[in-house]
Amino acid sequence: MKKFLGFLSLILFAVVTIEFLYITQNNWFTKKIITEKPAPKPLLAYTFENLKKTTFPKTQITLADITDENEDSISQIFYYSVPQTPENKTLKRVSGLMNIPKKSGKYPVIIMFRGFVPDNIYKPGIGTEHVAQVLAKDGFITLAPDFLGFGSSASPSADSFENRFQTYITALTLLSSLPSLNSGLEASYSGSITGDMSKIGIWGHSNGGHIALSTLAISAATYPTVLWAPVSTSFPYSIIYYSDESDDQGKAMRKTLSDFEDIYDTELFSPVNYYKWIKAPIEINQGLEDQEVPYWRSDDLVSTLKKHNVSVDYFTYPNADHNMLPNSWPDAVLNTVNFYKKEFSE
Repeated sequence: MKKFLGFLSLILFAVVTIEFLYITQNNWFTKKIITEKPAPKPLLAYTFENLKKTTFPKTQITLADITDENEDSISQIFYYSVPQTPENKTLKRVSGLMNIPKKSGKYPVIIMFRGFVPDNIYKPGIGTEHVAQVLAKDGFITLAPDFLGFGSSASPSADSFENRFQTYITALTLLSSLPSLNSGLEASYSGSITGDMSKIGIWGHSNGGHIALSTLAISAATYPTVLWAPVSTSFPYSIIYYSDESDDQGKAMRKTLSDFEDIYDTELFSPVNYYKWIKAPIEINQGLEDQEVPYWRSDDLVSTLKKHNVSVDYFTYPNADHNMLPNSWPDAVLNTVNFYKKEFSE
């Protein structure tokens, strides 16, 4: 009897041991499956390769309130809509400021991208309005989008990097929506003022230059483009460089960037890698005393663009800062106007 009980105990021990090992192994396997499940990567939609494949919608450009008027031009709010994310059917409203010559006529159209402006001092047209007024006086219609989160635009993504990448789809959708401009002008000006869709240009200052370069690369558009002190370095260095301007000296941004780099290959989002796609003629204006975008950065950009057979005119201004002050602003504006006139006459 004792032998039988001993034998039974061994069998029970073996069964319990096997069950324990099975449960332990199964839990390990389940945990391994869960931990190895790939993290979602929604921002891959914003890589340059993927944006190049994206079809951006044509949305209606509508005109709203007049904000200013002088003897030469009218400044007027405009609206259009952009996809919430690339290829998304959900649209978000974007506002902006348009400058329109007063005289009846058919005018070239310049899309203007501003640099960084803190949201607590932002108003439509800031960063572009003075150049825009000169362009309107010289016979150009200008459109400067506010971008999501600014002016009367809808809110951007809560993700700081997606917020940044949304500027690209805002710019690209504005370009794809330009064929609707004349119907918008018709509603306000009864056909007396129209945009010449065969003469479209781009202007960008500082980070707006970064947006312009990215837009040109993704779209491969041939729109004559003028850049003032463009941010042109690689991503994410282009934002790390300015991180000390934030209240926390960039601490939060660096943490967010570290999280981003854990998931994504930053090279896929870096404009520098795609300047080879640019086809448009470009004029670059650079102050030699610029502390925000040092002149050697624009030297490097010019060299890179020329290596890729991009036509580049390059003007430098001694003693000029990031905004071409104190004395070079009139010369930079004159060079800007002359560049567009030359390109549109060819």
